[in-house]
Amino acid sequence: MLTTHPLSHTVATDWTPTTWRSRPASHQPTYPCPAALQDTLRALAQRTALVDADKILQLRHLISQAQNGHGFILQGGDCAESFERCSKDATASQLKVLQQMSQVLMHGLQTPVICLARLAGQYAKPRSSERENQGQQTLPVYRGDIVNDSAFTPSARQADPERLLQAYACGASTLGFVRALYETGIDELLKPAHWPTAWIDALPERKAFQRTLQGVQHTTHFMTSLSGSDADRFLHRETFVSHEALLLDYENALTRKVPGLDGWFNLSTHFPWIGKRTAELEGAHVEYCRGIRNPMGVKIGPDVSPDALLALMDRLNPRNEPGRLTLIHRMGADLLRETLPALLNAVTRSGRNVLWLCDPMHGNTETLTCGTKTRRFEQIMREIEAAFSVHREHGTHLGGLHLELTGENVTECLGGARNLQPEDLSRRYLSKVDPRLNHEQALELALRVAHLAR
Repeated sequence: MLTTHPLSHTVATDWTPTTWRSRPASHQPTYPCPAALQDTLRALAQRTALVDADKILQLRHLISQAQNGHGFILQGGDCAESFERCSKDATASQLKVLQQMSQVLMHGLQTPVICLARLAGQYAKPRSSERENQGQQTLPVYRGDIVNDSAFTPSARQADPERLLQAYACGASTLGFVRALYETGIDELLKPAHWPTAWIDALPERKAFQRTLQGVQHTTHFMTSLSGSDADRFLHRETFVSHEALLLDYENALTRKVPGLDGWFNLSTHFPWIGKRTAELEGAHVEYCRGIRNPMGVKIGPDVSPDALLALMDRLNPRNEPGRLTLIHRMGADLLRETLPALLNAVTRSGRNVLWLCDPMHGNTETLTCGTKTRRFEQIMREIEAAFSVHREHGTHLGGLHLELTGENVTECLGGARNLQPEDLSRRYLSKVDPRLNHEQALELALRVAHLAR
């Protein structure tokens, strides 16, 4: 069994921010002009850091507490951020729904909730195919705004290195607004007028849910009055940011040493994660992530074996440091009970420090006959309920949720209190990649999880 080490970091002597270049790197774009890419990367490397190393270490400490059951992670946001939605209104909308969900979960779980937004960097997406067909034309697939444009034209689909600098600028703008919002206080976002509640009337649990929301709002108002200017810290309202560490050129350019601290930090985000498609033990993404001090996540699918998972954990956290590693299981509602127990047992027996999160979105994606991708609210909830149950049965702790959601009134996921049907999706389907829960569905999910915990 591994021993527990203090919240520290041992610098890997055989690692630099560029050793990943000697490993196979999947899901990376091909740029038509390598010289232009190198010019852009040199410019990006001169940009100031987007996040603060002290905040990275603060988040790592909070995750170490959550590993021991003293906290719950709510990680959520857009499937893929777009440059055109880089605005104050869009950012405020995301923060509002996340903070509302956090307050509901904190009320129900009776534990601090750490808000971890998919924000200010989630501009790249892995894709299952290199090419896309429309009619008689075949073009490179859309890989996210940091790489190319979603418009189906040859020029739009060409990988453009200048988009790396656009992504940095959007990330900086978003984070600047987030900081300004927290400096002035976010009480306005949590006032009753900003909570959508009409949808609750359609549910048989409406009275219980209304009582919960009234309790949340009463508690928030009381604690804000009691703590005054210190309310944000007291009510655990701080938001950290996260994104998938997919485009390694971008991550590499923003990896820095920090005076007074050992090791290297990815200063583009507080919490990078490795996706299921890029978690190869000998791959470039694992090689890059093993050397940075940020806390990090790894997506775990139903096809991973216990031995493969333990080897991956050894590579990413060889000293078993608390707060370092989060495993985000994304099994699908129909497979979770079949596949998760063996992984939980293996990790428990090994004595490894880890935080478990449930991603109930990606294993429950389906494509309708019309070609539209969607997810069913009931399936999402079924996987969450099964995750809580399986962790409880095996003596482990489900420490959070990883969700794709938006504060906007979109129609991308089926079901929920409004009982959205396939014919409703075309009314307001805005996602360029995967479907997201809308504001009402996200809040309903938080209420159901809060009642489930009770």
